[in-house]
Amino acid sequence: MKKVKQFLAIAITVISSQMAFAQMNDMADNTIMVGGAAMFPSKNIVENAVNSKEHTTLIAAVKAAGLVETLESKGPFTVFAPTNAAFDLLPAGTVDNLLKPENKSSLTTVLTYHVVSGKYNSTDLVKMISDGHGTAMLKTVAGQELKVKMKGEKIIITDQAGGKAFVTIKDVNQSNGVIHVVDHVLLPRM
Repeated sequence: MKKVKQFLAIAITVISSQMAFAQMNDMADNTIMVGGAAMFPSKNIVENAVNSKEHTTLIAAVKAAGLVETLESKGPFTVFAPTNAAFDLLPAGTVDNLLKPENKSSLTTVLTYHVVSGKYNSTDLVKMISDGHGTAMLKTVAGQELKVKMKGEKIIITDQAGGKAFVTIKDVNQSNGVIHVVDHVLLPRM
């Protein structure tokens, strides 16, 4: 019995060490802190985003729209992820209204308007802007376009309604794409 306990203790120590080593590798491999949580490049978009205290509204919306499975899939995706504060800037009642089951289609359109097929890090976006003589157009999964420009050193995204969002945290790498945190919700034509 004593040898079994010793074996179990050694096995637990080895497993714990391997898990810690994997997390250290992720930390060394472009892990970025978002909303008080490490965003590990080895995890997918949903696995990381659920840990961010700044993205609880976005995650609730993704769940209500039934998009969890999509954002856990292989992708790759580029997600412009609005913070809770960005959702708070919408007119009072907008988020509650979008989260109602009867508005699932509208919610899905708003959320997929923040997603582009393919992985575009900030270097890619800046190159596209340069190649486009100051403007890049990105087609979203919702089927509408976002206009991307530079304002000084910052990437700014303009939606169909003329609303603007700045990328506040760029290049949050995921196993199935990249997230860029934005300070406003982007609104498509409905």
